[in-house]
Formats: sequence, C-alpha cells, structure tokens
Amino acid sequence: EEYLEKRNRDFLVQEANLINSYIERNNLDVVNTGTGLRYQIHEQGDGILITEGDVVTLEYEMRLLDGNLICSSENDGKKTFLVGRGGVESGLEEAVLKLCKNSVATLIIPAHMAHGLVGDGNKIPSRATLVYRMKVIEKQ
Repeated sequence: EEYLEKRNRDFLVQEANLINSYIERNNLDVVNTGTGLRYQIHEQGDGILITEGDVVTLEYEMRLLDGNLICSSENDGKKTFLVGRGGVESGLEEAVLKLCKNSVATLIIPAHMAHGLVGDGNKIPSRATLVYRMKVIEKQ
C-alpha cells in the first residue's frame, strides 16, 4: 500500500511538471483552481454564469498534452450535458461553472479529474491529461 501511495504521488508530481511545461510552451495565463484543474478564459461571453441544473452545449476540441486530437465537435458532434449530473469529466463540470454563454476557454484537466487510471477504453489512454479548447454555444 505504501508503494502504491508513493507511485501515485510520483505520478502527480510528474503530471504537474508536464502540465507546467505545456502551459509555458503555449504561453497560457491559467488559473489553478486548487483541485488540479487549470483554465484560461479567452472570452468571457455574456449573461449570467452557468449553474448546476443548466443544460450546456459546447463546441470543442479535446487533445492530449502532446497535441494528439482525441475528439472534437467537428468530428463527433457538439457536447451537450446537464451540469451537476456527471456523465462528463469532473474537470469539465468544474470549469463550466466559471463560464457564460459564448465564453471561450482552454482547460487543462489532470487525469484524476478526467478518465483516471484506466482511460476510456477507446481513444483516451490511462492517466491522460486532457486539454479542452471550447466555446459554450448554448445555456438553458
């Protein structure tokens, strides 16, 4: 058990270093929420902030830190979900609560707030950090 705890701590340090390197290379000015989520709002949009219970629709691209495209609204359709009900990455849920309709943002979601140790069993590998570039196009 101690061995696994040490490995997990080591992974978190390594992941944080990779994220910091990505931020520096891409000249991002991110906010760190303390949960591990990092985000930059490029355009705040209009109206009131999204809250739990709202249905939001996003145009997005999701990539790995190495730049590999995982999915996008262009290829896979827009992403629509009920905020606060799960079904999407917890980091995405946390981030949309800081946005309004028409907001444009970049999110960096660490593995523990995305698909964790196992990935999604399809396109997202295990322990993958996700980078979302997204726009909120609808809020109901």
